[in-house]
Amino acid sequence: MLADFAVWGYGLAALAYLGFGIYLYAAWRGAPEGGVLLFAVAVSCVWASTGAWFASSPASWLFQFSQVADVFRSGAWFAFLLILLRPLLAQGIRWPVVLALILVAAQLLGAAAAGFEWLPDEATSRSSIALSLASAVLGLVLVEQVYRGMPVEARWGLKPLCLGLSAGYMFELYLFAEAFLFGRLDPDMWAVRGLVHALVLPLIALSGARNPSWTLRMSLSREVVFHSTALAVAGLYLLIVAGAGYYVRYFGGDWGRALQAALLFAALLLLAVFIFSGTQRARLRVFINKHLFPYRYDYRTEWLRFTQALSSANGKLDLGQSVIKALSDLVESPGGSLWMRGADGSFAVYSRLNQPSIDLREAADSPLVRFLEAREWVINLEEYRFSPAVYEGLVLPEWLMYFPDAWLLVPLKSGGKLIGFVVLTAPRASFEIDWEVLDLLKTAQRQAASYLERMQSAEALLEAQKFESFNRMSAFVVHDLKNLVAQLSLMLKNAERHRNNPEFQDDMLETVAHVESRMRGLMTQLQEKRSIDPPRAVDIGAVVEGISFRKRDQRPRLDLSLPSEGNGIVLAHPERLERVIGHIVQNALEATPEDGKVSVRVQFEDAGRIRIVVEDTGRGMSAHFLRDRLARPFETTKASGMGIGVFETRQYLRELGGDVLFESEEGVGTKVTLDLPRMIRTNSDEHQGVVSQHG
Repeated sequence: MLADFAVWGYGLAALAYLGFGIYLYAAWRGAPEGGVLLFAVAVSCVWASTGAWFASSPASWLFQFSQVADVFRSGAWFAFLLILLRPLLAQGIRWPVVLALILVAAQLLGAAAAGFEWLPDEATSRSSIALSLASAVLGLVLVEQVYRGMPVEARWGLKPLCLGLSAGYMFELYLFAEAFLFGRLDPDMWAVRGLVHALVLPLIALSGARNPSWTLRMSLSREVVFHSTALAVAGLYLLIVAGAGYYVRYFGGDWGRALQAALLFAALLLLAVFIFSGTQRARLRVFINKHLFPYRYDYRTEWLRFTQALSSANGKLDLGQSVIKALSDLVESPGGSLWMRGADGSFAVYSRLNQPSIDLREAADSPLVRFLEAREWVINLEEYRFSPAVYEGLVLPEWLMYFPDAWLLVPLKSGGKLIGFVVLTAPRASFEIDWEVLDLLKTAQRQAASYLERMQSAEALLEAQKFESFNRMSAFVVHDLKNLVAQLSLMLKNAERHRNNPEFQDDMLETVAHVESRMRGLMTQLQEKRSIDPPRAVDIGAVVEGISFRKRDQRPRLDLSLPSEGNGIVLAHPERLERVIGHIVQNALEATPEDGKVSVRVQFEDAGRIRIVVEDTGRGMSAHFLRDRLARPFETTKASGMGIGVFETRQYLRELGGDVLFESEEGVGTKVTLDLPRMIRTNSDEHQGVVSQHG
């Protein structure tokens, strides 16, 4: 049954490769990449066919022929990946070609040794499996090089190819790693090998459809070299472990299998520690930068990464922590602390990353601050301990003893002013500070300082806006208090004449109660810094009637006109709406002599609007004042006025979706029209009722 499965699996792979090869041949336009891919598909078809043949009719010569076909298949796919890597190879990178040629030649030599029986069968089998395992590792490295060498915007076309080939090579890696450990191929894994390669073929075909010309643009970067080197080292490590595991089992006797399993677990654990260890990755990156590149940094990549780290603040890290991380990543440091200048000029810890908390301050005129502000040097504390004379008499502060792992002190200057500095901790791996590192840190600190300075400016602006909002609200409250005081003054003025009148006494008590209630509300508003009541349905007619009732003793008398029917409901804050309408009415009364006329008319418009028209025959206003000064805060024509009422009226009515219009002429009078949106009443409104300001 296993043989039948292998026949069907390899047979399906052969048919898939054949169909894809015919399609490639019909679509090929002479590009070398397409030609090499066609050759790789053809060789793979031959390999799959020989595999199916061997599974149906096992024979030693057929097995050897299948091995040779497998070697050519591996070499053909290496050639295809290498031709995709031509832009990198043109930059002088030759090791992939050399390794591929060595492996293919060694595999062919191993197949010849098996055919002519130059070596014992066990040694031949062991070497053949080791070479196949090395081919799988090299294949993964080449695929990784192709993918990382492509610009991000061009990876869409090659992503299916890289995914398919990586999956195939991962299967090969598992198959031959296990075979190397146990000295033989697993029959089950070998039987499904053909089916595995048939399954990855559609992904290769998808990339072929996305890249009909196979014209690719690649670039070499430190990230490509770093990840490729790490992958190659991991593959070499697995080969060494596999060899060690075989000899442990071979010489271990009865304990061989147990020792082999223990060795495999320990090796995989060690590999995981290496992969997830920032220190080990840092050492590998430093080694590559030292020995493979003339410059330590890929400046384009570093700057993009640095800018991204600063712009991605307010996620897991705040801006201060993002600045620390961005600077520390440049020198393989695990973290540090950011010191910022406060309002008094001294410096204190603003943010920290992987560093203990400390509650200390650095004075604005300390030697360290003066040195950083004058020189803008990055202070290497290790260098300072051995050669303090380099820093020309600099005296370090005592609080540095609380950071025994402190390493670099990076100033943050923006606009010629020191706004802070960063203390970085010792690196994960040995890291040499040279001119290139210092120049990069100086450039990066200026960028970071500009971000921090903008943050401080934004915080200062926000604080100023909060004070401005509070001051504006205070001005409105004071204006309302002035109106309440005016009511009390009028009451006291009339008390001499009407003190024995019971009706006046009742009216006086009602006025005092109203003033007391309003003053309590204003105090609450000032303390809570918000409106004292939520918006709700308000009857405009009731509000205007209440205002008219409270001003019944003033001269001239108000002439009030209300519609006989209709909906006069608006959605507003009752007390604020009464205040702004009352202000307009009070202005009209104060501007009009006792023998004049002041009228208030409420009109319900057809377009869902309500108009309140306050008209007087007072002294009026000039066109210049009406146009340029009326709606501005703190502008008034009254000796005791504050110039706040009209400003608040217009601002509040616009919040409600309305507006106020002024028409005036000196010596003739003024007409003020307040326009408000009318609220549509529902059944629930009728049940709940509306707010009345009267009584």
